[in-house]
Amino acid sequence: MEMDIARILIHCDDIEARVKNMAAEIGNRYTGDETGLTLVPILSGSIIFLADLIRQLPLKMKIALVQVSTYPGSATLPQTPKTVLELSGEVSGRNVLIVDDILDSGRTLRRVQGMLRERGAKSIRTAVLLRKPAKAPPDVVVDFVGFDIDDLFVVGYGLDYDDHYRNYPHVAVLHADVMP
Repeated sequence: MEMDIARILIHCDDIEARVKNMAAEIGNRYTGDETGLTLVPILSGSIIFLADLIRQLPLKMKIALVQVSTYPGSATLPQTPKTVLELSGEVSGRNVLIVDDILDSGRTLRRVQGMLRERGAKSIRTAVLLRKPAKAPPDVVVDFVGFDIDDLFVVGYGLDYDDHYRNYPHVAVLHADVMP
């Protein structure tokens, strides 16, 4: 796996520190809310980010899963989002925090935000590990951002290429010859 990596963009120590800070920001936003919080991670890319984030959140919470595929197989450009797993939990009347790995085209977040509005969420906020400001559409609101990055295809820390590299501990760029 190391041989496929061209360069590390964000080191795991920096990710760990930022996730801890994001958890504090999120905790401060929802402090005193007795209804609790429902986290809606967008699978599969957000699983590592979610696991690290929830261990740092000092809040009463539930988790409702949804899986949306935007980069199927070896795609390196976003495709039309496809819902693979419908929302698994109840969000009506609840404060919801969407947790996603990356804001790129905004299509996935638009889809999930719309799904949550239709199901009667009390409030909807979004946390992403990575955001590409050059591509992120202004109408897709993100409340908590880990890192802004250039418009690069990245892997690691949950992000994949053809379902590989999710377990790489850093956010990295692959060598050009790894991707067709």
